Amino acid sequence: MHERSSVAGLVDRLRQELDRYSPGGKLPSSRALVERFRVSPVTVSRALAQLAAEGLVVTRPGAGAFRAAARPASPAATAGDTSWQEVVLSAEGAADLVPRSVDASGVLVSLAAPAPGVIEFNGGYLHPSLQPERAMAAALSRAGRRPGAWGRPPVEGLSELREWFARSIGGAVTAAGVLITAGGQSALTTALRALAPLGAPVLVESPTYPGMLAVARAAGLRPVPVPVDADGVRPELLADAFRATGARIFVCQPLFQNPTGAVLAPERRGEVLRIAREAGAFVVEDDFVRRLVHEDAGPLPRPLAADDPDGVVVHVCSLTKATSPSFRVSALAAHGPVLERLRAIQIVDTFFVPRPLQEAALELVGSPAWPRHLRSVSAELRVRRDAMTAALRLRLPELALPHVPAGGYHLWLRLPDGTGGTSQAFGPGGESALTVAALRAGVAVTPGRPYFSAEPPAPQLRLSFAAVAGTGEITEGVRRLRAACDEVLEQAGRGRRRFT
Repeated sequence: MHERSSVAGLVDRLRQELDRYSPGGKLPSSRALVERFRVSPVTVSRALAQLAAEGLVVTRPGAGAFRAAARPASPAATAGDTSWQEVVLSAEGAADLVPRSVDASGVLVSLAAPAPGVIEFNGGYLHPSLQPERAMAAALSRAGRRPGAWGRPPVEGLSELREWFARSIGGAVTAAGVLITAGGQSALTTALRALAPLGAPVLVESPTYPGMLAVARAAGLRPVPVPVDADGVRPELLADAFRATGARIFVCQPLFQNPTGAVLAPERRGEVLRIAREAGAFVVEDDFVRRLVHEDAGPLPRPLAADDPDGVVVHVCSLTKATSPSFRVSALAAHGPVLERLRAIQIVDTFFVPRPLQEAALELVGSPAWPRHLRSVSAELRVRRDAMTAALRLRLPELALPHVPAGGYHLWLRLPDGTGGTSQAFGPGGESALTVAALRAGVAVTPGRPYFSAEPPAPQLRLSFAAVAGTGEITEGVRRLRAACDEVLEQAGRGRRRFT
């Protein structure tokens, strides 16, 4: 049983047994609980810590755990009237060119943990079995013992860590042009706030990462889509969009784009930089999965920032995707006067990234375990990608898979909508219906609609193969998705027969 479920189970058992003890009564020792419930000492320690946090037990070092005294009953809370907030919040944004209400639903799809038994095809991070948990724990332990590890770091980040990120980006990027940030999402937020005023347009790939769209809208910016094909963003449409909107930012993911998996073609790389430079615009490069390359990928193209001497590119990269969702260490790199603005906004927003986490990042990437971990993940992601591709082609051939990426953690599928003469087609709302039916069947998938800033061209799904336990779950998840598809198609067929 997984450690977290073991802790939850033990907490439930102990909570049920607390009535056996009077307030102040001593609970069995940790050793007795280990033997009785056949769990690890760590599980017992965490369970007691959770009960202490709930105010049900009190732990005393060297003495043990005791049932807490009953808390005095608090007077019944009077239900307040918060309806006034609707008026205030609406009036506050009445003059905004772009509403600043925040919709986090597209982001929560990949952050929320599914119910027990549900296969997670919607996850955005590595499964715990793929995370370098031992290496991270060892790095954090060593980092905590470094001299000055708990002191205040430089606001730009530790110089050694900035130097490491600069080397990994390459080209003329130096440590002086790198800021350490708390995760890629934080870095994107800082970049968009620095580069555009309220109400301004921002060019985005279409489709694109929902979290970026949410960041832009929350900052009062107006996302304008630029279509992506198998070779990345289309330069001629990018140039048209700059001319039509006067935008001064283009946000892109040139390597294993989310969600299509496309890699910006070599002949387009220089074109994108030239078009942005002529428009007097910045390119925000989100290089989010460079460290999740698959074993069969071959040599990777350099980041756009490595080929940009003029300061057009503001580069974002992170350690999070290749480690753990809680290992939120990333870099924001830029060249020229814009760097000072980025630095000022980050300082105002967050002060700095906690030094122990930066020290742990240095310990991790400098250890022999780091390259071993990257090689292991590279091999396993290839196996999982191939397993999901084969299962989809066997069980769900009607779902189009136009591109199989050589990096990243997901596949992008198009549902049959009838426009190509497909006999079994999903009608209007089919994408949402399939998402709901899939969850009923025990598999969580990500609908395509949140990836578009305007109307999508077709119903689509994104399926992740990184957040599951292994290839067995992938095979079973696709089987469940097949059942969900059959259910939706059967319902659609009944509806069509009813109206003919």
